[in-house]
Amino acid sequence: MPRAQSNPKVDAFLASADRWREEMTRLRKIVLGFPFAEELKWSKPCYSFEGGNVAIIIPFKESCALMYCKGALLKDAKGVLEKPGEHTQGARWIKFRSVPEVVRMEPTVKAYLKEAIAAEKAGLQVKYRKTSDYKVPPELEKAFAHAPALKAAFAGLTPGRQRAYLLFISSAKQSQTREARIEKHRQRILAGKGLND
Repeated sequence: MPRAQSNPKVDAFLASADRWREEMTRLRKIVLGFPFAEELKWSKPCYSFEGGNVAIIIPFKESCALMYCKGALLKDAKGVLEKPGEHTQGARWIKFRSVPEVVRMEPTVKAYLKEAIAAEKAGLQVKYRKTSDYKVPPELEKAFAHAPALKAAFAGLTPGRQRAYLLFISSAKQSQTREARIEKHRQRILAGKGLND
């Protein structure tokens, strides 16, 4: 199997890393044993195969991680993959806190990378929930009924922006808080902006 070529931008990223440099360097060495294109995307080392993103190395405060972009498609025979967030649909990662941990997990990391490449070759896709699958909170329905411009502006947002608002508003436990969130972000929605824009 041909090895990937290292990218000078990733060299610079690792050289400037304040934390987890050794762990990320060791992960990179493993990943570069596969025929990936190495790039710096989203300010992180990203590895793609035939144009599809397969893995990303991510530093955090308490750990670093190797994220499999379509990890939901992997069998996870070792039961080590985690969802990055409650609402994550496709990505899965393995977190690391030491070089010995990376060394111990190397066979699993390699096996999962092989499986991820096979999924890319087969053209497998994660079945993502559509925005229409998410429930619109009653408070937002009420706001739409009283302000057709808000409803139209919301409908004009990208599906990802709509999803972000639906999840954010729905996550409040009390109706009063959901209403406050709608009011706080009303002008952003009317301006066509997402929750984090």
